[in-house]
Amino acid sequence: MSSSSDRTPNRLQHETSPYLLQHAYNPVDWWPWGEAAFAAARDADKPVFLSVGYSACHWCHVMERESFENEAIAAIMNEHYINIKVDREERPDVDQIYMTAVQLMTHHGGWPMSVFMTPDGHPFYGGTYWPPTSRMNMPGFRDILLKLHEYWTQRREEVVTSADSLVNAISQMSAPNLEPTDLNAALLQNAMQALLGSADRRHGGFGGAPKFPHPMDVRVLFRCWRRFDNDDALAVARLTLDKMANGGIYDHLGGGFHRYSTDAHWLVPHFEKMLYDNALLVPAYLELHQCTGDAAPLSVVRETLDYILREMTAPDGGFYSTQDADSEGEEGRFFVWTEDEIIEQLGPEDGRVFNYCYDVTPRGNWEGHTILNRPKTDEQAAKVLGLTTGQLVDILARGRAKLFALRKQRVHPGRDDKVLVAWNGLMIVAMSQAAGVLGEPKYAAAAEEAAAFVLKSMRDDQGRLLHSYKDGRAQINAFLDDHACLIDGLVELYQATFAPRWLDEAVELAGQLTTRYSDPGNGGFFYTPDDHEQLITRTKDAHDSATPSGNGMAATALLKLGRMTGRTDLEEAGYQALEFLSGVMAEQPRASAQALLALDFHLGPSPEIVLIDGESPAHTDDVLRALRSQFLPNRIVVRGPLATTTPVLQPLLNGRAAIDGRVTAYVCERGACGLPVSGSDAILAALRNLQRGSKSAS
Repeated sequence: MSSSSDRTPNRLQHETSPYLLQHAYNPVDWWPWGEAAFAAARDADKPVFLSVGYSACHWCHVMERESFENEAIAAIMNEHYINIKVDREERPDVDQIYMTAVQLMTHHGGWPMSVFMTPDGHPFYGGTYWPPTSRMNMPGFRDILLKLHEYWTQRREEVVTSADSLVNAISQMSAPNLEPTDLNAALLQNAMQALLGSADRRHGGFGGAPKFPHPMDVRVLFRCWRRFDNDDALAVARLTLDKMANGGIYDHLGGGFHRYSTDAHWLVPHFEKMLYDNALLVPAYLELHQCTGDAAPLSVVRETLDYILREMTAPDGGFYSTQDADSEGEEGRFFVWTEDEIIEQLGPEDGRVFNYCYDVTPRGNWEGHTILNRPKTDEQAAKVLGLTTGQLVDILARGRAKLFALRKQRVHPGRDDKVLVAWNGLMIVAMSQAAGVLGEPKYAAAAEEAAAFVLKSMRDDQGRLLHSYKDGRAQINAFLDDHACLIDGLVELYQATFAPRWLDEAVELAGQLTTRYSDPGNGGFFYTPDDHEQLITRTKDAHDSATPSGNGMAATALLKLGRMTGRTDLEEAGYQALEFLSGVMAEQPRASAQALLALDFHLGPSPEIVLIDGESPAHTDDVLRALRSQFLPNRIVVRGPLATTTPVLQPLLNGRAAIDGRVTAYVCERGACGLPVSGSDAILAALRNLQRGSKSAS
């Protein structure tokens, strides 16, 4: 078998996606997704083999090594099929459609995703990972290739009929068809009971292994604790976040969370790190601090965002997408340790303490190595070790710093350095909210740089948003979640910086969303714009996955932006998206967390707080610090005076002025306003009352 360096590259050599470029020297004659590939299939009368994955996917790399680098298997693929490789992060529209097909055929899904289809894109067979030859009751990829070629040549009519039926089923599943229901607190009550019923009361999280973070579900529980005064909801949310932060899913040296845990107690992760996971977890840990007053969640936030700034931020400001699980061909190698390594670096005494606290043993806890985790609290460990908590904290901090410096010398995992709008929008939210709660300007600055980059470099000649950026090229029409996540990010960025330009940009993007993605006849928003490439169906993204659903995110962003700017048309569009999602929230609450967060905002209380600077803007800063420390998840904050802001804020700022030269707060709720309150002390007292009123509301 020849090495890849000896081969002529295939068509993927001209792509920018790191995932596609990883396959550019496979012996498979890969095509990128596009009409040219399907035309070639029609001309050759061959079926299409579609392989979908992403650069940080461990089993995608395994299937490449076993099958796509195998010249005998590649020869079969090239002889009998037109082979298309797709990066799911670059083309989520394609991924959504064909993942639905795989789930219909196999009742499960995942990546790598493997689909066989007719030259017109109609799928007739699919699955996920297949080994090269049959083993352990799994069919071999080589055998599948040959058997489906036989079906295609000898039983064509049966294949085409089956594919047409499957396309009809996909079209029916492309949008929810559940009975709509009233938008009321009963939906949240039902969701709370579903989450509490599936909660793991010992290890945190929901259900058994494998365990995913579910940050949006956790945030729903925080709101249910507030709305229904249910301490169990807070306890489950708190346990989940605490167990994750202490588990192996968290990178205790470098910060940030891995994608998911393969076990029920958060020890052994799949080691890839995704931008979206970390972006979604930051607000959850911020809210845990606001709900409980605990300081530990803020350390998790700082370490996570510092990891993003250090390793996942481009020089021009955009945030990169993913970091691989593998380095030097082994999953997790970069992250794991042995007892001897740590003793050698830290010395016998500090090493003994560190190893006890981080569960490092001679045998290890994973394949002879140790994944760092914290089974005991600082207080528990200090008592066992005969140290004060302060002494222990100092020893562990020294140890982490030394081991982190040593780890930097290892071969780092690969990184997918494309920039995706939706995921950047999520991280802009995280950075913006953390900047406010932590009082840390560098996070607001990072959010501003990312927003400026996306708005400048990821638009076409008509000013329409584009989805993906890599190597100086922005491409592919933006999807619904790109618009919705970025709008939400800009709203939060305004509330972190009070720079008016971010709201101007948000309003412009909202206009594009409501005109190019809407479905006036049936409600909700399509995932693709009205001028997008024609695929076999046009989907509506209504269910959360690892990321929020496009419609749930659109409802969130439009409700907030509409309320902030007085644009009732935008607020109504957000409300209609919620109506579209109401049946999903009622019947499938575990897949509806983002919509439930939007519903909680809609139901309120969602106070509009206008702060007008007095003669000393520092007093306004004091009020903001106090406000941001409280759990008021649905509040909207605007800062004046009007002369320094944008016309889109006139509805909230008109007629509002500082009283007696002191900072003044105007608090309204759904058009009903209280009397203005002036002076920082009086405002802080009013905010405490506001929080108590929010906690007792139902």
